Amino acid sequence: MKIILAGLDAKLLNAWTEFFCDEDNVSIHQGDITQLECDAVVSPANSFGFMDGGLDNALSERFGWDLEKRLQKIIQELPEGELLVGQALILETGDTKIPFLISAPTMRVPTNFNIDTSINAYLAMKALLIKAKHDPRINSVAVPGLCTGVGRMLPQIAARQMHIAYKEIIRGERMKFSTFGESQKYHWNINQLSMIWTH
Repeated sequence: MKIILAGLDAKLLNAWTEFFCDEDNVSIHQGDITQLECDAVVSPANSFGFMDGGLDNALSERFGWDLEKRLQKIIQELPEGELLVGQALILETGDTKIPFLISAPTMRVPTNFNIDTSINAYLAMKALLIKAKHDPRINSVAVPGLCTGVGRMLPQIAARQMHIAYKEIIRGERMKFSTFGESQKYHWNINQLSMIWTH
């Protein structure tokens, strides 16, 4: 499966280049993600399917606002009533150049509070890769900078989180912990700005 990391910010592009430089199936594109040709594009929205801000607004403009309504209907019918961070789903767009959209929330509701210290980019990246990997219709996916817009996550941290998720899901580098401390250390490494203890 081909992964296209697409964005406009130079710092994000440089961070992706640093972390993904040795990944043969990953390319980095400087430009408008909505203008690419690929099997699927990722919407890094929220758990309730609101697509009227940031990149999601651009995706709604590209594919039509009916897409947001369809996404919200699917989410409302889920057992949880929301698409949790760490989950993803696939919708048909009706567009010949980008036939599918993968909704992979990076936040529960639109907010910039505590997203930069979270591991949400990692969770969203894992979710979207799992969905794409197991769907035979999808061989190429365009992915934006997860959590780097409204969430204000630093590009270096977002790129690290996305790469860790890539290694786990695509390269099969499974997590193996023999102690609680090892799992805690692994978690902290995903975002070194996160707070493990408050006292």
